[in-house]
Order: sequence, then structure tokens, then C-alpha cells
Amino acid sequence: MNGTAVHEPPALPTSWRVALPHTTAAVPVARALVRTALAEREHSADCDTAELLTAELVANAVEHTSGATPIELVLRLLPTGFQVEVHDADPEPPHDLTRPHLDLPDPWQEHGRGLLLIRSLSSSCGHRPTESGKAVWFRLPGQRRPV
Repeated sequence: MNGTAVHEPPALPTSWRVALPHTTAAVPVARALVRTALAEREHSADCDTAELLTAELVANAVEHTSGATPIELVLRLLPTGFQVEVHDADPEPPHDLTRPHLDLPDPWQEHGRGLLLIRSLSSSCGHRPTESGKAVWFRLPGQRRPV
């Protein structure tokens, strides 16, 4: 062999795909996964906002879909941001995610503010059909911090 051997460490993952139980216990697990992914990869996306919006997506998937099929959490570190997707088995798109109501949700009601939070706090959001249902997603701006 000519020259000096260079051993580069294996590339760190820039995306994760995790199956979560179809129960409310999935919410704190999803928040912890987001926090860990952003911290371990030293990403500048707002961790508190990422956790909050992830919790909203997972809670909505648990509440508005039936069955025991696991929910899938997909996290992606992008060159200019961080994306979270939550996959569930229901093909019905979330109401008013990308087309907001003209009326604000009633502040005294327990429900109705999750999608408003996602629309307001993310840089973009949406949904798309999948082979087994749908994926609902949001993005936050940010980048990996230089070492």
C-alpha cells in the first residue's frame, strides 16, 4: 500500500425510523427521541419546539386513528433543517393542517390547538399518502453545528 492509510469513522445517521406503540405512552418516547437526535448530532433546530410539535403529531395519530398498528416516527436531519414525520394507518388526511380555519380555536376547549401550533411554529408542514396510510410532517430551520 502506498501512502498513509486513512480511517474515517463511519458516517453518523442523519435519519431515524422508529415504531412506536399505538398508545399515549408513545408521546414521551417520541419527545425523548427528538431531544436525543438533536443533541447527539449538535443540530441547531429549536429542541423545545421540535419536542412540542412531535408530541402534537404523535398524540393526534394515537387519538384520531384506530387499531393497534404501531405509529412510525421518522426523524431527518436536513442540510437546512430538521424534519419529523409521523406515519399512521389511517389514509384520511388531517383536517385543516395546511388550510387554516378563519376562526381561532376556543381557548377553553381541550382540543383544537395542535394543528394551529404546528402551522404557526414550523417553517413548513403537510401530509402525504403512504402505502399503508399517511405521513404528517413538519420542518424546523437549523443546521448541524460545526465541530
